[in-house]
Amino acid sequence: MTKFYVLIMITMFLNLSMTSQTCCSGGIPLSNSIGLPITGKGVLLLGLSYDYNYLNTLKNGDDKLDDNSRTRTTQSLLFNVGYTFTRDFSVEALFTYVKQERVIDIFGNVNVDGSNGIGDGVLLFKYNFNRLFKKNNILRIGLGTKIPFGATDKKSDQGILLNPDLQPGSGAWDLIGWAFYSQTFDFRPSASFSATTIYRYTGTNNDFLGSITYRFGTEFQAAIIYTDQFLIHKTLVDPSLGIRYRQAGQDEIGGSLLDNTGGRWVTVNPTIIVEIMEDFNFLLKFEIPIYSYVDGTQLTPSLRSTVGLFYTIN
Repeated sequence: MTKFYVLIMITMFLNLSMTSQTCCSGGIPLSNSIGLPITGKGVLLLGLSYDYNYLNTLKNGDDKLDDNSRTRTTQSLLFNVGYTFTRDFSVEALFTYVKQERVIDIFGNVNVDGSNGIGDGVLLFKYNFNRLFKKNNILRIGLGTKIPFGATDKKSDQGILLNPDLQPGSGAWDLIGWAFYSQTFDFRPSASFSATTIYRYTGTNNDFLGSITYRFGTEFQAAIIYTDQFLIHKTLVDPSLGIRYRQAGQDEIGGSLLDNTGGRWVTVNPTIIVEIMEDFNFLLKFEIPIYSYVDGTQLTPSLRSTVGLFYTIN
């Protein structure tokens, strides 16, 4: 009887995923929100950001479908803490709170599902390899983990367990690798080109639906960014423009690949940082999609924006 019940639940979940368009690009921006600068020995860096992700583009592969009946939003509150122990070694942590909502409106029949709560966190250790290069180069390597703080048992108003992509947490530990390289130039020391790569090897939630395993797809990201600095009315302003590539593998349930998950995305990322006062900065950035290819049929991001404040304590 137990096996029959589990089989029925799996069937219901797969059917729900097919009809509601499971999405692996609508969750908390964990990977996008790590990589604080290493500013100096004994420096504490605190950041508080609000991230809004709006998804209203339905695609099959790289074909955009003429269907506006599905909308999804993810609102995340992100708290970053970074501390530099020595000139070369630092650690940072990311804590999150998330509110997610998915709306399906078909011929006036509206279905709303969502959840909110503490999300997963990240702990990342970083090391500077600057002395291996000349003064104009910076290389940093980081290794860390995603910590499953978030709940995975949130239910809809009808008492049905929400899909994993709508849960605040993942129920699994992930391994995260991070690398950052920056190049400045003697003819304009305020400008730099940088490249960042992130690889997240996802763990498995062994307690989905009580006895089924669920694993989100492994993720890879790479970005190239140009940054400069200007003095405007005695205020330092750092604008930057980047291009980011992100690839996510298909999710797995019970060891089998799950349809309508995974894909590839390319976005343009304009960012501006303004020094409000010494050691206190304001950040505003956008993520504008220019290309995406999804496995199966999925909602993909239409626009993402982040606003934040960062404070440095020496």
